[in-house]
Amino acid sequence: MARSHVTVRSSEQVVCEQCLVADRPLARMRGLLGRSDLPRGEGVLLRPAASIHTFFMRFPIDAVFMDRDGVVVGVEHELKPWRTARRKGARTVLELAAGEAGARGVTSGQRLSQSH
Repeated sequence: MARSHVTVRSSEQVVCEQCLVADRPLARMRGLLGRSDLPRGEGVLLRPAASIHTFFMRFPIDAVFMDRDGVVVGVEHELKPWRTARRKGARTVLELAAGEAGARGVTSGQRLSQSH
């Protein structure tokens, strides 16, 4: 099974340098499970996805919810293990290390794009 990575950026800067694309059911289900951390600059792009959970995870994350056009419809900062999160209108979720969304200036209304 090929693993696809993309770079996610806003018009101002790179949001995620090495983002694993989870666009198949098994890959979306696995997400970050089994990992002990998520290094800065890495992330997981879940598509399609309108909600996420952090059950069985070992660390908090930031979750960036985007609509079908890549516009950020919400950001969940420092989502702790054993929680759920969702945003109305979301079709894609970008999971980042806790604190990365704020450090990289990701806010609602911003458009994010992906490139290989």
